Formats: sequence, structure tokens, C-alpha cells
Amino acid sequence: MNSRERVACALSHEEPDRIPLDLGSSPVSGMHVSTVYKLRQALELDPPGTPVKVVEPYQLLGEIGSDLMDTLGVDVMGVWPSKNMFGFRNEAWKPWTTFDGTPVLVPEGFNTDVEENGDLLLYPEGDESVPASGRMPEGGFYFDSTVRQPPIDDDRLDVQDNLEEFDLISDEELDHFSKEIDRLYTRTDKALLANFGGTAFGDIALVPAPWLKNPKGIRDVSEWYMSTVIRQDYVRSIFERQCEIALENLSRCHQHVGDRVDIIYMTGTDFGTQIGPFISPQAYCELYQPFQRRLNDWVHENTKWKTFIHSCGSVRALLPHFIEAGFDILNPVQCSAAHMDPYELNKEFGSRITFWGGGVDTQGTLPFKSSDEVREEVWERIKALGPGGGFVFNTIHNVQPQVPVENVLALYETYREFSCYPIRIE
Repeated sequence: MNSRERVACALSHEEPDRIPLDLGSSPVSGMHVSTVYKLRQALELDPPGTPVKVVEPYQLLGEIGSDLMDTLGVDVMGVWPSKNMFGFRNEAWKPWTTFDGTPVLVPEGFNTDVEENGDLLLYPEGDESVPASGRMPEGGFYFDSTVRQPPIDDDRLDVQDNLEEFDLISDEELDHFSKEIDRLYTRTDKALLANFGGTAFGDIALVPAPWLKNPKGIRDVSEWYMSTVIRQDYVRSIFERQCEIALENLSRCHQHVGDRVDIIYMTGTDFGTQIGPFISPQAYCELYQPFQRRLNDWVHENTKWKTFIHSCGSVRALLPHFIEAGFDILNPVQCSAAHMDPYELNKEFGSRITFWGGGVDTQGTLPFKSSDEVREEVWERIKALGPGGGFVFNTIHNVQPQVPVENVLALYETYREFSCYPIRIE
């Protein structure tokens, strides 16, 4: 099988020749640039000191180049919007160095200032004349969105203020997606995962809108979460209008790219904590599910795309409702969270939803345990989630910085050894 066929087989809940592998196709299945650098050095893909591109500056995700994909056997490639989370294009690359000393390349719009305490500031669209929208603490590895919340007057709240970033997709952006998808579809055999944007309801990473210079509406993380309880009518009105725009944009995207896309990244709205959902199933079904269902229904009625939901943590209680909402893929499978035993999940839900991720714990095992313990956990997850198909191998969320490269090598070596069907269970 080639990669596209392999992924299609897994998404059909059939066993391909081997479990498909993802690395870097989405903002939640990638690798921190410092770890990409160490991995490329260990595999002798670059001379020492060769910088790696930062393709997602919010989380400092590194580029997974075609040579690294070929070396590891990656089966999925991502199709990204023309602008990143801070609103500038990934182009006109310039050298930069992370706090841990990793040599990298960043886009021209990656303009930073250092505060007196050593924190690093980053600006929307690279415009240093407006307040910074990102802050990295001194010695840190990621940017946090800064709070740029205007005073809230409940009597004057305007739904349109929280819809500023949602609009009909431009002809220029449609052309970008069409050309990129055509290039990847014709020149590779990889499955394609597209992030068209605008389809996530209440994704907390997007609420502060770090790409907007002067965001209005409710933009503070805490205020937004409270608003889902105390301003439900306001939030629901946002979702209703956003859904209408998203349906039109999905139609426009499909007209331009057809079914050359295999998967679309529908939402990254998190609903789980380490011990359980932070929203009740009833509240999820009342506020979120109707809008997610409308988008998923449109996709299934009009395209061959599969829809991808990312939701961290313990979401076992919500899984039946995700399936009812029409999602085809759950990412990640956070097995370290409560009630997320991979054997039980596969037994109960494995025929109805594809599990994407879960290959190893990136919170504890991969950064802090031995290579042998990494190997043992990877094999265990393959045994739990691989049988019957419906599994795409990836770690639990992005691979973090400061992970011993020996553990990263053990991760992919073990995947290669045990990923072929039929799955070895002893």
C-alpha cells in the first residue's frame, strides 16, 4: 500500500499493511523545533548547526521535512492556511535562536522584543506598533497569548465583535489551498489533512485571537469560560453565525479542492481535564454539539472527507456524543487521563471512531522515563489500539522540548518493529 491507501484503509476500520504514522500534519500532532533539531542530528540528516524552520510559532513546532518523513515512514501531510497563528506568512526566513540554544529559522514577521524581566514579546502580523499578542517567559519554550481584553459592558456586548475573524474565505486563500493541495496530491502519495479554519467553536487557543491587532468582544480565557455559563445566549449567537459562515466556506473549499483532501481538522476545542470532562455531557450537547453536527453532516453529505476532533484529557463520558455529532476521528487518546484505558476504548468505540494518537505519553513517559520504558509503552499501545484498524499512530499531543533523543529514536524504532499487521500481541 502507499500512504494514501494505508490511511484510507485505517479510516475505514480495516487493517492495512501497517498502522499509518502521523508526525506534523496538524497543530496537535507535531514536534517542538528543538526536538526536531536533535532528531535530525541523530539521524544524520543535517550537518551540525543546520537550523530547522519554525512552521507554527505559537507552539514553536518544527518543520517535518520530506527527508525526515521518508526516514520515519510518515503517511500524512498537513495543508495549512497561508498565515500562521500570529497572522503573518511563513516566508522570508531569518535566523533565530531559542532559549535552549537551538538554531532555527523564523518567518520575516516573527518580530520580538525582550522585556526587562527577560520575557519575549511577539506581535500580531509582526506589527510592533500595537500591543504584543504573545509572551514567552524567559527560558520558556512556547508563547502564551497575552490578555488584550477591552472592558466588558454587558449592555453593549455585540456578537459581531467576536466574529471579526470569521468571514467568507477570500479568493486568494482559496487559491492558496487549491495550489498547495494540488502540489501535494500530485507529487506525493501521502494522505492530506487540511486545516481550512473557522470550524472550531470556542477553541480556547483561538479565543484571544493572537493574529488580530485590536481584538474586540470577549477575549480573555477566564472570561470566555465564564461566558459559556453566564452569557450562554451571547455565545450561542456567536456559534450560530459562525456556523453559517463555516458552511459556506466548506462549500467553497470543496468546489476548489474536491476530494483530494482526506481529512479536515474540524476543531481543537478541549473538553477534558486529567480527571474527567470539565463540561457535563448535557452542557456539551446543548451548546456545542448542534453546531458541530451541522458541519459534520454537511461534510458527510457532500464530500469524502473525514472529520477530526482534537480534545485533550479524560473525554470518555463525551465520546458517545462526539460520535453522535458525526466526528470520524478522535485525537488524542490521552491514556494517562482517568477512564481512558486504550483497551477498553477500542473495545467499546473502536468500530465507530478512529483513534489518532495515543502511541506514547508525552507528559511523563517520553520525556522522563528510560528508552526501554518508552519501547514497552509504545508496543502496549499498538497492541491495545491497533487490532481491527481504525488507528493512526502518533504521540499524545505534540512531542515536547527537552526530550532525550534516545527516547525519540526508541519511539519510532518500536513503532517500525511492531506496526505491521497482523499485530503481534505476545
